[in-house]
Amino acid sequence: MPILYTTKASATGGRAGHAVSENGVLDVTLTVPKELGGDGATGTNPEQLFAAGYSACFLGALKFVAGKEKVKIPEDATVTATVGIGPREDGTGFYIVPSISVNLPGIDRETGEKLVAAAHIVCPYSHALRTATEASATLA
Repeated sequence: MPILYTTKASATGGRAGHAVSENGVLDVTLTVPKELGGDGATGTNPEQLFAAGYSACFLGALKFVAGKEKVKIPEDATVTATVGIGPREDGTGFYIVPSISVNLPGIDRETGEKLVAAAHIVCPYSHALRTATEASATLA
C-alpha cells in the first residue's frame, strides 16, 4: 500500500526536554509527571501527546464511517483517549494502556455503538495497537 503522508518530529532531552515537528507547528516543552518522579513543572509528556493524537484520529475515523452510513456526527461530539503507563511485569521496560471513550449527543445508542466499532477498525492508531504493528528503531 502506498504511504499517503509522512511527517517527522524530534525530541531532545527525553521526557524532560523539548519536541518539535518538522514544520515547527508542534513545539512543546516536555516534562515528567509527578507520578513518574517529575517535579510537576508545566509542560506536556509523551502520554498526553499520544492521547491527543489518538483522540483526534479516532474522531476523524468516526466521521469517515458515519459519512459512509449517511449519519451526521454532531459538532459537539467528543472523543477522549486515556493513556496509562506502567512498568512491564518482566522488568525490561514500560507499557501503555490506551482506551477511547466517545460521546455522541443526539445519536441513539445502537447507532453510536455500531459507528464506534467501525471507527475502531478504520482508525490507524487502533489498528496499530490491535495488530502490534512493527516499529523500526535505527541509529541515524
